[in-house]
Amino acid sequence: MAGSIRYWLAPVGTIGDLVTAPKQRRGYAVELLVVFGTTLGLSGLRSLISLLDALLRPEPLNKQTVALNAQQATVSLLDLFAQLTSVLQLLCWGGLGAYLLWRAGTGLARIGLDRTRPGRDLLGGIGLAALIGIPGLGFYLLTRALHVNLTVVPSALGDTWWRVPALLLAAFGNAWAEEVLVVGYLLTTLRRFGWSENRGLLIAALLRGSYHLYQGFGGFLGNVVMGLVFGRVWQRTNRLWVLIVAHTVLDVVSFVGYALFRAVLPALA
Repeated sequence: MAGSIRYWLAPVGTIGDLVTAPKQRRGYAVELLVVFGTTLGLSGLRSLISLLDALLRPEPLNKQTVALNAQQATVSLLDLFAQLTSVLQLLCWGGLGAYLLWRAGTGLARIGLDRTRPGRDLLGGIGLAALIGIPGLGFYLLTRALHVNLTVVPSALGDTWWRVPALLLAAFGNAWAEEVLVVGYLLTTLRRFGWSENRGLLIAALLRGSYHLYQGFGGFLGNVVMGLVFGRVWQRTNRLWVLIVAHTVLDVVSFVGYALFRAVLPALA
C-alpha cells in the first residue's frame, strides 16, 4: 500500500520536446496567454468577481445559490438552441487545445486521445469518477455546513423533453474542454519550458480551482484536489480519455441525477 502511494506521488519523467530557442519560448508563452485569456483563464477571473460579489452580500454563502445549467431563454426552443451553443463553445475550446498540440508536432495519441484501448479507458474513467465523486459529495456538504460554499444547483432547466439530452451533452462538453485544455494542452506546453511535473501539476490544479470560485471556497479547494489527482493520473498513464470519461460521468451523475431526483434529495437542495 505504501509503495503504491509513493508511486503516484513521486515525480515522473517528462514526455515532450523541450524548447530552448528564445523566440519559440516567447511564442508559446503568448499562445498560453491568448488561449487561456479567452477560455478558462477568463472564466477564472469571472469566477473570482462572482465570489467577491457573493461575499459582499448580507446572506451567508450557504444561503445563496448558483446554477450550473441555467435557463438562457424564455422560449423553450430558443433555450435549447442556447444550451447547444454553450456546448459548442466548450467543444471548440477543447478542439483549439488539441489543434495547437497537433500543429506543434504533438500527435493526439501522445496525450492519450487515440482509440487503441476504449474498454480500458472506459473502465478506468468510471473507477476514477467513483474515487473523486463519493468523497467529493461529502466535502461539498461539509463546506456548506461551514458556510464557505454556495448552494450549488446542478440543473435549473425546466422540465422539457430536451432537458436530459442537453445535460448529457453539457457534461461531455465540460469534460472535453477542461481535460484537453488544463491537462493535455497546458501540461504538455509547460513541459516544453522545462517545468517539472510537480510544478506544472500544481499550476494546472490551481487553474482548475480558479474557474470554480463562483461556487465558493469549497468549490475552489475541491477542484484543486481533483486537478491534482486527474493531472497525476494523466502524468502516470498518459491516457486523456480516462479523465474525459471520469469527468463526464461525474457531471452526468450531478446534472441528470439532480434533475431527476432532486425531490427526494432534500439535503442537496
